[in-house]
Amino acid sequence: MGDPLSLLRFSAASGHIWLDEQRMLLLHARALAALRKELFDSLGVERARGLLVRMGFASGRHDGELAVKQRGSGKSNEEAFLLGPQLHALEGAVSVEKVALEMDLATGHFFGDFLWTNSWEDEANIADFGFGEEPACWTQIGYASGYTSAFMGRLVVFKEMECRSQGDSRCRIIGQPAEAWRDEAYLSYFRPQVIGQQLIDYSIGLEQLRAVQARRQYDRKLIGVSPGFRAAFELLRSAAGSAITVLLLGETGVGKEMFARWLHENGPRAGGPFIAVNCAAIPHELIEAELFGVEKGAYTGAQLARAGRFERASGGTLFLDEVGDLPLAAQVKLLRALQTAEVERLGSEHATKIDVRIVAATNVDLQQAMQAGRFRSDLFYRLNIFPITIPPLRERTTDIPALIERFLEKYGELYNKKLRGLTDKAMRQVLSHAWPGNIRELENVIERAVLLAPANGPIEACHLFGEPALRASEGSLDAKGRVTEVHPDALGRLCDEAFEHHIDLESLERRMMQAAMQRAKGNLSQAARLLGITRPQLAYRLKKEGLPTG
Repeated sequence: MGDPLSLLRFSAASGHIWLDEQRMLLLHARALAALRKELFDSLGVERARGLLVRMGFASGRHDGELAVKQRGSGKSNEEAFLLGPQLHALEGAVSVEKVALEMDLATGHFFGDFLWTNSWEDEANIADFGFGEEPACWTQIGYASGYTSAFMGRLVVFKEMECRSQGDSRCRIIGQPAEAWRDEAYLSYFRPQVIGQQLIDYSIGLEQLRAVQARRQYDRKLIGVSPGFRAAFELLRSAAGSAITVLLLGETGVGKEMFARWLHENGPRAGGPFIAVNCAAIPHELIEAELFGVEKGAYTGAQLARAGRFERASGGTLFLDEVGDLPLAAQVKLLRALQTAEVERLGSEHATKIDVRIVAATNVDLQQAMQAGRFRSDLFYRLNIFPITIPPLRERTTDIPALIERFLEKYGELYNKKLRGLTDKAMRQVLSHAWPGNIRELENVIERAVLLAPANGPIEACHLFGEPALRASEGSLDAKGRVTEVHPDALGRLCDEAFEHHIDLESLERRMMQAAMQRAKGNLSQAARLLGITRPQLAYRLKKEGLPTG
């Protein structure tokens, strides 16, 4: 059957784009997204979905007919069928990964299970409506159904079982013969409907049609729809109404203090003070005075009596950030204060009763710290009553667009600048970044981009990380107007050599990073350009592999 790229031709002179003998169009995804939104606003959810499904079905049917024509080229039926997912990716709709595929042309049996990534329709839906409670890739579902129906010679219908638009980490579709679904309401999307006549017959007003998808409301302080975030947030919400001690776990920059503030502001102590102390930022010799207070003359320089953080937090919440970095001597006194609800100022002979809620946080693995003798086990069990692990940003990429929206709003107001969001390429770069600094790093990158981007314009990829946008390996046109991949022969030879010498992917990646650093003479930015990734991505991978970063 050949590479689907070989079926694509560009003719600039005549203004044609051909996929085999079918004329194709290059459309701006945002223009199509605007049309999609107008359909939902004007026709309502159900009718708009039906139109989108049938539009996708027609497109898929045409590609399915192309696949049928290619079927007798010596390839197996499965190989011929998989031309469709390749074409769908080539046409810019979505990247498709097969999970399971069963098909028998003679009996008409079909079952397909596929994963979708980089769905244009998800991006459009999230941008226009936010995250909702239902799947949203309607044209793509129509395409998969139309393609498979043409290929199989019977109506086969796909259904989206997971979708990024409803907060899932990916999209997943299942396809089987229409009658197997036993869902008439869903199957009705695939049947033509005369919408204009229905509007006339029933005199349905435009106001009644605008049953647009409900936007999932974010908390104004904590933003997230990913499964990992929602699980952590549900735990947080269940703890808010009590005075239970909460231990927040997670990497630096994941938002532990934001979680702690939300817990305070949504609990019974919201009217009291919220006092935060970074235990790692205070010199060891001063930590006890900061936490428990000091009497006048307790040590040289103590000219005035001063209340500690525990006393100042009375009636409210004390947030002990980076508690895993407390010295052992301070851990002993902290444990006593938690157990007795009393503190003694340095230099005092009298204990002071305290009434505070404790929220602690750390990015240290406290189990390992206990085994190494750096953290007391009795203090750990006193703090670990209600642990909540906040996932890193790389595990909750579905939250990134909403976080970006919040930061654009925040820094747009701060710097008095209106921007039109991120370009598609910039958003792709953001979503593919490893974010070792988590939300804090993302916020810093967006603040910088707001300053660099022109007013009333979009944020481009070059505004994000301070380096020119790096182009991924893409198709290019040869002299005959055919799309070819960049250096396919060189890549093929490299793969053949790696397989022949039993070189695994991890070893190859590690060696390429070392070679790039050697060739760049330790210059991290130059080495990143050689590898075709960003400087932060290379720095993160080098650190992860334990390799020097310069």
